[in-house]
Amino acid sequence: MTLIKLNETITKCRQCKRLVNFREKIAKEKRKQYINENYWGKPITGYGDPDAKLLMIGLAPAAHGGNRTGRVFTGDKSSEFLFQCLFKAGLSNQSNSIEKNDGLQLYNAYLTTALKCVPPEDKPTSKELKTCFDFFKKEKNYLRNIKVILALGKIAFDACLNFYREDYEIKNKDYKFSHGCKLQLPDKKILVGCYHPSPRNVNTGRINIKKMVNLLNEVKKITLKY
Repeated sequence: MTLIKLNETITKCRQCKRLVNFREKIAKEKRKQYINENYWGKPITGYGDPDAKLLMIGLAPAAHGGNRTGRVFTGDKSSEFLFQCLFKAGLSNQSNSIEKNDGLQLYNAYLTTALKCVPPEDKPTSKELKTCFDFFKKEKNYLRNIKVILALGKIAFDACLNFYREDYEIKNKDYKFSHGCKLQLPDKKILVGCYHPSPRNVNTGRINIKKMVNLLNEVKKITLKY
């Protein structure tokens, strides 16, 4: 199997009945502003540079972002902010992520999610996450050059730790989330915490373009050390 074949397998997955029902319900009912669009309504794969040293991970696709467009962090407000920052940091070739075939490229970076389907209320069950961890493990195995994992949001950060708990003993006190925290994982990769690029965090000033770009530049420097 190759990464391409793995992604084909991911998009056909129907293992979690609750997630299948929810993603297809959203794709059928749609949001009013997208009423004439065909929603993806299937699991979302990662994308980017397969030889990347940086892996960015979110929790799950957005209901009317990735679940609509077929690509994570695409077509929603979070993606607008994130890609402005990635572009300024030299990690992408354009400052927006609008649709699956918009010519977007990532440089030395790969973007994925811990959960491949949108969950109700953005809250997956532990069983759903554990099921998807099998995909994430295979994905990670194909991305052989990854040195740094940037968790986009505390929930993604916690999901990443839960993934590592499948194979390693991890103590909570050793892995406390904060924006910009840099922690060594048991396999020597560096886990970096980052506030989620959500409209709530942006509008409240918890995160802004300067703060995000500074962190991305710090992460780039870490990858250059390897």
